[in-house]
Amino acid sequence: MKVLEELRYLVLAIQREGNRLLAAELRPLGITPSQAEVLRVLRDHGPLTLNALGGLLVCETGNSPSRLVDRLVAQGLVQRSVDKVDRRYLALSLTAQGRALHRRVVTAENRLHRTIDGLVTGRELSETIATLRAVADGFPAGAALARRRDPAQAFAQER
Repeated sequence: MKVLEELRYLVLAIQREGNRLLAAELRPLGITPSQAEVLRVLRDHGPLTLNALGGLLVCETGNSPSRLVDRLVAQGLVQRSVDKVDRRYLALSLTAQGRALHRRVVTAENRLHRTIDGLVTGRELSETIATLRAVADGFPAGAALARRRDPAQAFAQER
């Protein structure tokens, strides 16, 4: 197996297993990993317009997250209101119920992070992270993650 082929399959394997573990943690909460990501992004960066939210999501790159948001609005977790900066836009934010569920999502994510930590304890990760960023930054999902790391870049994004 070529080195780059192995890298691709290792990333795929880690992503699938991580998503499977996270989905199992979130199932009792009644949400999916994609819905949990929306809650996290809105809590960390909101309120946001639909386009701005879409620019920060890894789970829905290149697509409008409108159906995903519609489901969260229907569940009473997200609310739409007139944007305070530009009344032509709707701003998305968490409801009280969404904020409460967000705290439970963080707990579920922390359990996953502890599992990962147990697998990499004692290993230097800075070079691994730098390599993965170099690859991810070449794709829309990596760009979305970069915008989440740098809030100034996220807010400079067009509506």
